[in-house]
Amino acid sequence: MKIVFRWFGDDDPVKLEHIRQIPGVEGIVGALFDVPVGEVWPLEKIMKLKAKVESHGLKLEVIESVNVHEDIKLGLPTRRKYIDNYKDTIVNLAKAGIKIVTYNFMPVFDWLRTDLRYKLCDGSETMYYDDELVRNITPKQLVAMMKQNAANFVLPGWEWDRLAELEKTLNMYGGMREEDLFENLVYFLKEIVPVCEQLNVKMALHPDDPPWSVFNLPRIVTCQENIERILKSVDSPSNTLALCTGSLGVNTKNDIPKMIRHFGSMKRISFVHLRNFKLLGERKFYESAHPSFCGSLDMFQIVKALHEVGYDGYLRPDHGRTIWNEKARPGYGLYDRALGACYILGLWEAFSSKD
Repeated sequence: MKIVFRWFGDDDPVKLEHIRQIPGVEGIVGALFDVPVGEVWPLEKIMKLKAKVESHGLKLEVIESVNVHEDIKLGLPTRRKYIDNYKDTIVNLAKAGIKIVTYNFMPVFDWLRTDLRYKLCDGSETMYYDDELVRNITPKQLVAMMKQNAANFVLPGWEWDRLAELEKTLNMYGGMREEDLFENLVYFLKEIVPVCEQLNVKMALHPDDPPWSVFNLPRIVTCQENIERILKSVDSPSNTLALCTGSLGVNTKNDIPKMIRHFGSMKRISFVHLRNFKLLGERKFYESAHPSFCGSLDMFQIVKALHEVGYDGYLRPDHGRTIWNEKARPGYGLYDRALGACYILGLWEAFSSKD
């Protein structure tokens, strides 16, 4: 298992020299945030990012994310152009030694929360979700709320210029069924995966976050049955899962250790996002510190399952709280994620020592 840490570039308050000091962290999960969705990532920019990371003694082998243009998800005739651009981006990433390309297939919205700075009783701040609130506000109100809560930080998957045309985009999804979205994903994968196979790159599909429909939009990467159907639709070692414990786990019907054993035995998990959350009711939760006693997931059993299937891929400590007066992007401060990395490594070492 290789521990990696997400970094948002030079404007990230979290510095590479500090990430380098976290025990066990080998590499960075990076991206180009100044390239519009659907455009080709220039090789020179990728190499510049790689050189920056490596100058601090870290590796860059995982990208999160190369976002998929809405025209591909919608299945429009213009998707041909954006799929070709995506292929060119993969070629450039492979030239830079990238092994994993993370992506999602969520219409319009990426991950979604209703409060980015929810105050916990210990004084820390975290991200919070309440589905009842989502059902009683408009998409436009949600975007305005997210933008205000972001406090001038760029949020991954929330490109404000793209969301400026929110109403138009939502109307284009009117009447789209889950099956339509599935067919558009399969079309995309049948085009992309052969390129990945030639270049030894793995596409890592991130689950929907949260794993249910929001604003009547279809969502399909929500459970073991759906994920298996997607993986088998283009049956290739390059068509893999980025297993996110938080995204899938907030639906209590999803048994995370069981899913790890199932997809891990198939060798179809290439990336793991490990985070915990505290359920407060049906479709209502906040993101907690990583240890099991802080949240609703049993991290001991999750890491045990990863160890049992011989997981040797990449793993990052996902969304942390904002603690110790840190000024940070919601979910992506240094301190709580660093604590999470050490906790995860401690569990892994315990299972390894038993061997």
